[in-house]
Amino acid sequence: MFRRMAIMLVAVGVVFAAIFGFQAFKAAMIQKAIATLRNPPQTVSTIAAETQPWRDRLQAVGSARAEKGADLSPQVSGLVKAIHFRSGEKVEKGALLVELEATEEIARLHAIQATAELSQLNYDRNKQLLTTNAVSQQTLDTALATLKNNQAQVAQQQAVVDYKSIRAPFSGRLGIRRIDLGQYIAPGTTIVTLQQLDPIYIDFYLPQQALASIRVGQTVVAEVDTYPGHKFTGRILAISPRINEASRNVQVRATFDNPDDKLRPGMFASIEIEVGTPNQYVTLPKTAIYHNAYGDIAYLVETSKGGEGAQDHKIARQVFVKTGPTRGDQVAVLEAFSPGMSWSRPDK
Repeated sequence: MFRRMAIMLVAVGVVFAAIFGFQAFKAAMIQKAIATLRNPPQTVSTIAAETQPWRDRLQAVGSARAEKGADLSPQVSGLVKAIHFRSGEKVEKGALLVELEATEEIARLHAIQATAELSQLNYDRNKQLLTTNAVSQQTLDTALATLKNNQAQVAQQQAVVDYKSIRAPFSGRLGIRRIDLGQYIAPGTTIVTLQQLDPIYIDFYLPQQALASIRVGQTVVAEVDTYPGHKFTGRILAISPRINEASRNVQVRATFDNPDDKLRPGMFASIEIEVGTPNQYVTLPKTAIYHNAYGDIAYLVETSKGGEGAQDHKIARQVFVKTGPTRGDQVAVLEAFSPGMSWSRPDK
């Protein structure tokens, strides 16, 4: 019995020894394999840092408005007799847009004109008779007063008739028609909007500190979301003489040529104004800068000399940098590198 127990213990010991021996052998082989591993070469793209002249910029947001704009409406009431325009078309100053029914007003005008003509005849007759003392000076003065009164009534009635015709007060582009033929409209009812789009204004606000950097005639660049990447160039037309007491901002108006009517009243616009003298900055693409908890870093590409008979190779070394202002996809590097150094970023 003891012999069999000893044989069993020996067999168990041999099994455990084999297991531990295999594990030790596997661990040794793994360590050997890891020791021979090297980081594989990485493919990166590089760019040479360049010096560019950048000027400080003032940025703001503003709204476009027409140089001349109005919602056209009648001064008198009446039925719409005729419509002489189409929605969205361009019209010249003085163009007839809408006619209201004016038959009654025209008839009254003719009656007053007849009375005025009779007054003119009476005045001319009395004036002739005065030379022969057939009438008194008082009679002539009364005839003259009657003539002037009737002429004033003619002018008044003519104005009423003219009010029945709505004309364009200035050249521009019409909006959407808001009335229909045969419709009765009251004074002040909007007929259509008229906007003069070339040139066009953009109003925006700047902090009071910017007053020392801007002037009338200074170049302004505007962008709108409707045309991404397109820049509109204008100039400062006026600077408000008053500072807003609540915001301490000053209102500025810029004018832009708009021959193709791309800018429309009410558009939201981003404004940039370059001020001061140009500063020379070393610039890099934003994608070459990495951010972590310790600061901004970039990778400086250096040439590593190979040994005798070996080929030189490139090494990307991580370096901390201090960044400055940005322009589009470029960022200025204030400290760390000089122009001509190569920078790298991993290819995606």
